[in-house]
Amino acid sequence: MALVSALHTLLALVLAPLLVGVINRTKAIVAGRVGQPVRQPYADLWKLLQKGAVYSRTTTWVFRTGPVVGLAAVLVAVALVPFGGAPALLAFPGDLVLFAYLLGLVRFFTVIAALDTGSSFEGMGASREVTFAALVEPALFLGLATLARCTGTLSISAMFSGITLRGWGQGGPAFALLAAAFLIVFLAENARIPVDDPTTHLELTMIHEVMVLDHSGPDFAFILYSSALKLWLLGALLIGIIFPLRSGQLWLNSIVAVAGMVGLAILTGLIESCMARLRLVRVPQLLVGASVLAALALVLVLR
Repeated sequence: MALVSALHTLLALVLAPLLVGVINRTKAIVAGRVGQPVRQPYADLWKLLQKGAVYSRTTTWVFRTGPVVGLAAVLVAVALVPFGGAPALLAFPGDLVLFAYLLGLVRFFTVIAALDTGSSFEGMGASREVTFAALVEPALFLGLATLARCTGTLSISAMFSGITLRGWGQGGPAFALLAAAFLIVFLAENARIPVDDPTTHLELTMIHEVMVLDHSGPDFAFILYSSALKLWLLGALLIGIIFPLRSGQLWLNSIVAVAGMVGLAILTGLIESCMARLRLVRVPQLLVGASVLAALALVLVLR
C-alpha cells in the first residue's frame, strides 16, 4: 500500500500541470478557438526554468524565499492527501489541521513576498487575497469537520476511506452540500472564475496574479507549479467525495480518480466559459455561502 501511495504522489507531481492545460483547452473549444495544446503548461515551466531571475533593488531575502517556501509547503501537502482510494503517503491523526495550515503558509509567503516589492498594486492584491482567505477557510474547516464527524477520525486518509457509496445513500444531502461547498473552495483557493480571473492583466481587478507580477524565471516557474499542485490537491478532496469508488482493485480506483480530476478540470473550464467574474463586493457573499453550506452539512450529520 505504501508503494501505491508513493505512486499516487508521483502521479500528482507529474499530472498537476495537465489540469491547467485541460482547463485552457476547454475554454478555447467553447470559444470556438483552436487554443494552446494541453501540454503547454509543461513547456511554459521548462522555458521559465531555463531563464534567469531579475530582482528589484528594493526587495529583500523575503521576496526570493516566497516561491521556494510556497513550493515546499505544497509538496508536503501533496503527501497528506489520499487519492484513488489509497491512503496518503503521510497519514496520521490530526493531519487535516497540518494540511489546512500548509495552504495558509503558502498564502502567507506569497503575500509577504508581494508586500516586499513595495508596489501599491501588489499590496492591493495581497489585501484582497487575505480578506477572501479569511472567508473561505471556515468553509474548508467546517467541511473537514463534517467528514471527521461522519467517519469518527481526524486523519484525512481515514476520513476519505470511510466515504462509500452506501454512505452516500444514507447521508446524501449532507455529502451533496459538502461537495457544493468544496467546489466553491476549489474555485476560490485556485483563483478561478467567479472569484478571480487568472487570465486578466488589468491590475485593478486582479487578485492572485497581481501578487506575482515581479517574479520571473525559476521563481515564477515555482509559483506556477505550486498553483497547479494546489489545483490537484483541492480537486482530489472534491473527487474523493463525489466518486467514492471502492472496487478493491487499486488500478481501477486510480483510473476513476484520474478521470474524475480531468472531468473536474473540464467543468472548471465550462464554468469560466459560461460566466464572468463576480464583482469584488459580491465575492464575500459567495464565500460566506460556502461556509453556510458546509455548516448545514455538519448540522445534518450531527442530528
